[in-house]
Amino acid sequence: MLRDLRRLAEFDGYKTGVHRPTFSQPDLESRRWLADQFASIGLDPMIDGVGNVFGRSSAPGPKLLIGSHSESQNYAGWLDGALGVIYGLEIARAFRESPDCGGHVIEPVAWSDEESHFTPFLGSRSFIGDVTDAEIDAAADSTTGQPLREAIRQAGLIGCPRAEIDPRRYIGYLEAHIEQGDSLEASGLRIGVVTSIVAIWQYRITFKGVQNHAGTTRMAIRKDAGVALVDLCSAIKREFPAVAGPRSVWTTGRIVLDPGAPSIVPGGAEMLFQFRDDDPERLSAIEARLKELVEAANRSGLCEVELEVLAKSTPSMMDSAFQAAIEAAAERHAPHSHVRMPSGAGHDAQIIAQRVRAGMLFVPSIGGISHHWTENTLDADIVLGCQVLADAAEVILQQVSAQ
Repeated sequence: MLRDLRRLAEFDGYKTGVHRPTFSQPDLESRRWLADQFASIGLDPMIDGVGNVFGRSSAPGPKLLIGSHSESQNYAGWLDGALGVIYGLEIARAFRESPDCGGHVIEPVAWSDEESHFTPFLGSRSFIGDVTDAEIDAAADSTTGQPLREAIRQAGLIGCPRAEIDPRRYIGYLEAHIEQGDSLEASGLRIGVVTSIVAIWQYRITFKGVQNHAGTTRMAIRKDAGVALVDLCSAIKREFPAVAGPRSVWTTGRIVLDPGAPSIVPGGAEMLFQFRDDDPERLSAIEARLKELVEAANRSGLCEVELEVLAKSTPSMMDSAFQAAIEAAAERHAPHSHVRMPSGAGHDAQIIAQRVRAGMLFVPSIGGISHHWTENTLDADIVLGCQVLADAAEVILQQVSAQ
């Protein structure tokens, strides 16, 4: 498993990480390599019309889907996504080699574009029927501007059907991932049993002031959009803790001043803002406080402030029986070194969970680092995570067979 994981990291290595954006040449080469690995363990490999790679079995009976995404963020880490894909390959291989698991079928999968180079969760959303041809036609690479349809054509996938989930085929989906935070490491724990995947609510906040000369405009009459933006950020920092939950997080991800020149009072400003939580009531309470702060900013008269909703996702709960199976396996392999926890990042599991039962497992991230080429996890923790997920998968399939 470690050998395969390191081999996947060679498509396209960058320092100690990888640079493998969706539909880049290294990404396509890695997907063909994965298809070969699936074939090598007796599965029928298939790359569908959006780049998903499946290892399908002709064996009868219910099957368990295990995987994650195989592309990376730009100049990022070698484990984000790749870990779960290679776990799927290794567990499928181990089950085929084990006399005790001969009747249990694992189908590994590598989803396409979870990292949203073209459009969010392209592969897993396509699999559940949530991506239209119109969305594919409208999507383009956020870095290069290449249209998604053109990237699919260059990949040789035009005319290839897009796979669609058959809920009767699968009893569920399992995904493993690095935590991408430091909660496990800071607590001295080795396995996170994911209870839920948080919702992300995103906004654009714009400020309309008066652009003027920075040297001649008296401070008393200025309508500085930049100052209004900073004032709102300060109010958010001051007020949000009163309505936030223990795992609520919020981020001002981008600030733009117009015109952004040193000798001009900015007449316009914009900030992109998001918050995350897995409690719908908490999300609504945070949004209500944000609206109150925007209204108060408007009443101050400094600038006109507008709040625009960009996106609101729904929290996704992981299956309780899958959680129990992962937790029991974790206790067997790492007694008292595991914890139930929500995921603060989005994952393909939240998409697949809309159609079949889903579960997730986390292993620690060294220093809590992810989306950077220094991202890493101890080999011992990588191996432990695979052992735990394999045992959980066996129990889940045994329970279904016994019904």
